[in-house]
Amino acid sequence: MKQSLQLKVSQSLTLTPQLQQSIRLLQLSTLELQQEIQQALAENPMLEAAEDEESESASNNVSVGADGTLNDHAGEEYSPDERKPDDTQVLRESIESIHDNWEGDWRDNSGGNMDGDEEKPALQLAAPDSTLQTHLIEQLRLTNVSERDHNLVLWLIDYLNEDGYLTVELEDLWETLQDAPDLEFEELGAALKLLQSFDPIGVGARSASECLLLQLNQRRAELENSGLYTACRALVEEHLGLLAQRDFVKLKRLIGVDDEVLKRCHDLIRSLEPFPGARFRNTEEDHIIPDVIVRKQNDQWLVQLNSEVMPKIRINEVYASILRSNRGQSAQLNAQLQEARWLLKNVQQRFDTILRVSQAIVERQIGYFNHGEIAMQPLVLREIADLLGLHESTVSRVTTQKYMLTPHGLVELKYFFGSHVSTDSGGQASSTAIRALIKQLIAAEDSKQPISDSQIAELLGQQGIVVARRTVAKYRESLKIPPVNMRKSL
Repeated sequence: MKQSLQLKVSQSLTLTPQLQQSIRLLQLSTLELQQEIQQALAENPMLEAAEDEESESASNNVSVGADGTLNDHAGEEYSPDERKPDDTQVLRESIESIHDNWEGDWRDNSGGNMDGDEEKPALQLAAPDSTLQTHLIEQLRLTNVSERDHNLVLWLIDYLNEDGYLTVELEDLWETLQDAPDLEFEELGAALKLLQSFDPIGVGARSASECLLLQLNQRRAELENSGLYTACRALVEEHLGLLAQRDFVKLKRLIGVDDEVLKRCHDLIRSLEPFPGARFRNTEEDHIIPDVIVRKQNDQWLVQLNSEVMPKIRINEVYASILRSNRGQSAQLNAQLQEARWLLKNVQQRFDTILRVSQAIVERQIGYFNHGEIAMQPLVLREIADLLGLHESTVSRVTTQKYMLTPHGLVELKYFFGSHVSTDSGGQASSTAIRALIKQLIAAEDSKQPISDSQIAELLGQQGIVVARRTVAKYRESLKIPPVNMRKSL
């Protein structure tokens, strides 16, 4: 076969480095964007952080001019009733810090305690850098025990998990210490009793029943005076499983008490701490900073970018001036200046797109902002994409890990999108609104006769919302609301 060369003309779509950077910046979270900016500042001498005085100014922005410098623009606000004069024009905004005190119901989406808010005993606060192990070791140092007992307690502390429970059996530990001279099993048991006398009460327990029993024994004198100790001890030692299942009829028969005593014991046991080491856990979490803030002014909802997440960067004027006076003499600096301009433009475009999408969301979900999640409307990504002339994937990137601060709480932009179900009238209801209705129905139920998932489905049907029992169960579980038998109380 003879080889030959052929010239073929074709068209293909190629992503330029600038477009690739724009797409990548758009899908980054606020924290990831900050890390990206810090890396760019470290690698590119043509970029510099803005001065603190300038960052506090309302006119600070990241728009870039033809010469590589920043342009200043006065901040603006947009309401859902306003349309921009030119959607292709890049928004140049600088937003002052918002210090408004939001009014309204800051909802707890976790479902909460369905049996009412009962006061729990105040816990002793641990030192900021304290761990459970160090807290126990400090108490051990204050005890007057022999070195042998001291070492045994230290050995036991090493086998505690983060909840404060002993993770191995004493018999297994004793077998591992057979090399110790004349070590009796009773000594190990005495060391465990000493450990269990430390704060927090319940530490060193080997089961939930033992943990709660240790706390009951601490209050034994008080409980015996009120006549509750025997019944509470029986519940914790022998019938903790039935108590968790709330089989109150069987419990009354087994321990021989009436409704009043059982209710008081139930309330008392619920006030105990089943995880004594919980307060020593490292609960430090990254604080979520909203990208967009929505507030009401003159009966209109205003959408603003949060100035705290806007990068305070600019072109380094010193290097830019040197480069302009020696044009063409440094290809590397010219390339770095171009990269800096691209970065500033893409960062600005990122926030412009976030603001446009957020404004469109507020327009479509105006009922949510006026009345809460119960008025949420069905919404899909394509609706916003078609409205703004964007691709659906772009809207998906914008709404992922971007957050909006509203009078009803801090929510991810994706929160406003979701599935829907049909209504009797042929319309559609948002799954978020249905969850809100389920939460309301359960919150208003009689705790002695809670409503089942089937009954909830019937009540929703009376309001014209067609939903199956299994769908109600799925939504209820997503709200972290226990089933009907777990919500029943005396």
